Amino acid sequence: MCGRYAITLPPKAMQMLFGFVEQPNFPPRYNIAPSQPVPVVRIDHGERHFTLMRWGLIPGWAKQAPATLLINARAETIAEKPSFRGAFRHRRCLFPADGFYEWQARKGGAKQPYFISRADGKPMAFAGVWETWMPADGSEIDTCAIVTTEANATLRPIHHRMPVVLDEADWEAWLDPTNRADDIAPLLRPSPDDRLTAWPVSTDVNAVANDEAHLIEPIGEPEPQASAKAKSDDQLDLF
Repeated sequence: MCGRYAITLPPKAMQMLFGFVEQPNFPPRYNIAPSQPVPVVRIDHGERHFTLMRWGLIPGWAKQAPATLLINARAETIAEKPSFRGAFRHRRCLFPADGFYEWQARKGGAKQPYFISRADGKPMAFAGVWETWMPADGSEIDTCAIVTTEANATLRPIHHRMPVVLDEADWEAWLDPTNRADDIAPLLRPSPDDRLTAWPVSTDVNAVANDEAHLIEPIGEPEPQASAKAKSDDQLDLF
């Protein structure tokens, strides 16, 4: 799964990389958490647009917000799950990111957080889906979720799930609402084993209030040990 991530790319650099028309101004974020507004890129009238959405998807048909945030959509079931299938077919987006956090279960101690980024240091884009939800007061709230898949060999010792990190060559296909679900399903795969790198970071990231650059800095490597057996995961699970 993916429950925290970072995006520190300067707004102008992000605009140039993702090709959207807006010129946003937002601060670097080192500890983005569920329910917060997050930057996403989507297609509207044939153009890419930057927008902020609430991380935690609410299906358009829901009469009220679910008690548990739908922050992740499993790639294996996204086409069938009622909460996600409509968005998967028609409302897909990109989550720009520098990297994300995962927590490794460790015997006899607290979970160890790791920061995961591209091995070449470049920004990445998670596959995402979005919905516009209308609560009883008639307002509109844009909400979104990150698509996850099974972990690759690099991430497997840390956690058994990971976000779908799309290759830049696949961004357009993912965003294009005219592409059928069957056409884009092959994009929902783990990253190549050599694409990502991971290092242990401070447990300061556990607190949402902490949002500073030191959160992504490596600390001393924890003593090697077999990770605890992963519990059964579902797309509502948090850490």
